[in-house]
Amino acid sequence: MLTDTEIRKAKPTEKPQKISDGGGLFLLVTPHGSKLWRLAYRFAGKQKTLAIGEYPSVGLADARTKREEAKKQLANGIDPSTAKKAAKAASQDAAANSFEVIAREWHETHMANKTEDHAQKTLTNFEKDVFPWLGRMPITNIEAPDVLAVVKRIEQRGANEIAKKAKRSIGQVFRYAIATGRAVRNPVPDLQGAFVPTTVKHHAAITDPVQIGALLRACEDYTGHFATRCALRLSFLVMLRPGEVRKAEWSEIDLERAEWRIPAAKMKMREEHIIPLSRQALTIFEEIKPLTSNSRFVFPSVRSNARPMSENTITGALRRLGYTGAEMTAHGFRGMASTRLNEAHLFHPDAIERQLAHGEQNSVRAAYNRAQYLPERVKMLQWWADYLDSLKEGAAVVPFQRKSA
Repeated sequence: MLTDTEIRKAKPTEKPQKISDGGGLFLLVTPHGSKLWRLAYRFAGKQKTLAIGEYPSVGLADARTKREEAKKQLANGIDPSTAKKAAKAASQDAAANSFEVIAREWHETHMANKTEDHAQKTLTNFEKDVFPWLGRMPITNIEAPDVLAVVKRIEQRGANEIAKKAKRSIGQVFRYAIATGRAVRNPVPDLQGAFVPTTVKHHAAITDPVQIGALLRACEDYTGHFATRCALRLSFLVMLRPGEVRKAEWSEIDLERAEWRIPAAKMKMREEHIIPLSRQALTIFEEIKPLTSNSRFVFPSVRSNARPMSENTITGALRRLGYTGAEMTAHGFRGMASTRLNEAHLFHPDAIERQLAHGEQNSVRAAYNRAQYLPERVKMLQWWADYLDSLKEGAAVVPFQRKSA
């Protein structure tokens, strides 16, 4: 029988050497100096050799253990070489059907018609919160408790909205796996009732006319970066999401036609969105144009003209002005406009919804809204801008003036 000392001292020669350990196990020393464990055995009347591994990665004790395992297989009528190939194939198949592999495939397919921001956030959430625990598991081995543990882990840090989205996305991956023949059931519905219901929390928004006026004056006096001040002022006027404001591109702005056309690829609902520009909005674009017209973006990053303003810039400006997250958010400008315009009863509710770029489920009505309400939205946004000017000037309450019949 071999010893570790003998193995270490074995030197390569011009021809391969076989140093026996007994029971069919031997060390093959190659002319290049490699030391390979091999097991000689007979199966179905044929002489065969099983590769066990390379020394020192596989030590003497491990090699002997594998020899005994192979002998047990032989005693049960199993060819060790065939069993090894089957195990390797199973391992490769499991890797090919791991949750991460299928999730990335689903992401590439499912996110093809989503905005770049949404697609990236979904993938980032997977990479941060899901793949470390479920990624390497064959999707057929994942059960409801595995998914529950992942979602609970996200909830424990207070990220309830991310947890809810993660659960939904995991379920979508399973449905995709079922559709492509790599899973037979989706465990996510089994989690029904496993979570404490969460209260929907809307983005904080100032809607009181007096407080709106105070916020307008505060933004006018903002002493930070000029582009940030312009983005703040524009946020009042266009009823857009913060990401749509900060990613505004000069190629989308037509100052002569007083229109801002955001391509479908950048919109949440994947439909081109037209924003009529009031006189006040046009003034803001004219003010910032000399500063940023050499950039692709109207509001570029302070660090690079090649990137848009950071997603936290407008929120940070509001905090700098003394407004807490419970009082006003970057999303709150939409809620502010929606609330006041709906309470005014001067414009059709569908015109307000269209300006907010909310989806319309009825395709006929959606087409009608697109054509019918653009002229009304032109009037609405100019009225809204004039109304804000009145509040900014300090009027305690600005009465709504109904449209003439």
